Amino acid sequence: MTSTEIKTEIQKVLDNVPEDALQDILHFLKNLGPASTNQLTLTHHLQQILKEDQELLKKLAQ
Repeated sequence: MTSTEIKTEIQKVLDNVPEDALQDILHFLKNLGPASTNQLTLTHHLQQILKEDQELLKKLAQ
């Protein structure tokens, strides 16, 4: 995918995000700019863990 196509897809997703989550997304994106490669890798891994273990995390929270 080209950069323009990716930005278009991101815009489509953002159009469906609830308003209360938009501020958090904006903050995340602003912090992402100056992030190092290691930070990006850690963020990706954390996102993957949260996605894969969502049910387990819900049980642990109860």
